[in-house]
Amino acid sequence: MDDLNLLSDLIARARAAGADEADALLIAGTSLGVQLRFGHTEHLERAENRDLGLRVFVGRQQAVVSSSSVDPAGFALLAERAVAMARVVPEDPYAGLAELATAPDDAAPLELDDPAEPDAEILIARAATAEAAALAVPGVTNSEGADAGYGRTVIVLASSAGFAGRFSRSSHSVSASVLAGSGTAMQRDYDYATAVHLADLDDAAKIGRTAGERAVARLNPARPKTGKIPVIYDPRVAGGLISHFASAINGASVARGTSFLKDRMGQRIFAPGIAVVDDPRRRRGLRSRPFDGEGVPTHERTLIEDGVLLSWLLDSRSARQLGLQSTGHASRGTGGPPSPAASNLFLRPGTLSPSELMADIREGIYVTELIGMGINMVTGDYSRGAAGFMIRDGVLAEPVAEVTIAGTLPEMFAALVPANDLVFRRGTDSPTVRVDGMTLAGA
Repeated sequence: MDDLNLLSDLIARARAAGADEADALLIAGTSLGVQLRFGHTEHLERAENRDLGLRVFVGRQQAVVSSSSVDPAGFALLAERAVAMARVVPEDPYAGLAELATAPDDAAPLELDDPAEPDAEILIARAATAEAAALAVPGVTNSEGADAGYGRTVIVLASSAGFAGRFSRSSHSVSASVLAGSGTAMQRDYDYATAVHLADLDDAAKIGRTAGERAVARLNPARPKTGKIPVIYDPRVAGGLISHFASAINGASVARGTSFLKDRMGQRIFAPGIAVVDDPRRRRGLRSRPFDGEGVPTHERTLIEDGVLLSWLLDSRSARQLGLQSTGHASRGTGGPPSPAASNLFLRPGTLSPSELMADIREGIYVTELIGMGINMVTGDYSRGAAGFMIRDGVLAEPVAEVTIAGTLPEMFAALVPANDLVFRRGTDSPTVRVDGMTLAGA
């Protein structure tokens, strides 16, 4: 019996047990990963798993059960338990299957599945190449190790309303983390890359070399004085600002009234010219998918256009609460109900290069690492530990560490200026960005 027929059988069992509606999700995964340090393999693991989730509705009462056993002999008992649970939980007036679920599009044009699975020796060699390149950088004195991995996940979804779809996604990764200096003056840094297809994965030696160079550049950091300064966010941390924005427009938070943007639909949030886009249809995208966790078809959606907020991120439940329709952003695992989440989210690039973006800064800070999560999504208050480099007279200067940068997300969004160096690497991506008027707490 193939996976779709398995789920159809489970749903039929749920209906027979008394469910008015039901959907079922199967997630099957294969992963292979290696960790090594100083050329010696410290950890090698291969894992295979198949997890099953069943969601049932009895009227507006909802329950979810999950199992790591995908055995049709146990489906009747699993369905009976789910229905029994649903009958004793409170009613949820917004619960139910997605009204917008349709026959799924073909996932092939998204090119999400690389059929070439590497063996362990290839991954060991890839990690060793990354670590060797990092250790070869003058000033690097120690290694925290290097990793390489491969994974493939198959997602199958079916519902009692007739939806049935599946797609698979692969991933390849490599990373390295090293230290420079000695004693209490040691500094650590890293680099990593992840891609759906091996052909798109960054060169392992480049990853290692970048990790080593970053660690050496951080040696002997200073603590600048407290004051109001411009802040430049490196792309590897700038995506965090876009993630905070995504959290603020999450339909579940908006419906609960716990987002500082809950009353800002149709208003200017960012400066004119700024655009933020979510594109679940990007070819070979790390989070691409033809349908969401409820079977709703996905589409590219502009969330911010010319600085104006145009859309929330909605699953069916949050959409019903807000009197709207799902935007195809339901995300779920086998152990719980769907909730809204972004896919391939990015800030569109600007016109200035990073050097041009900081050329007029007499004194500022270029942030390469953020620490802690001092974010209040109700008020938008923002405060995080940071490390990076001082900017003096428009160029990078001495490294800095143990500082805090603070502001409010509404003011930061309004002041944000993107550079032109956007590269899709992380799922949530941003070019280098500049935010003026932030508070730096230092010495």
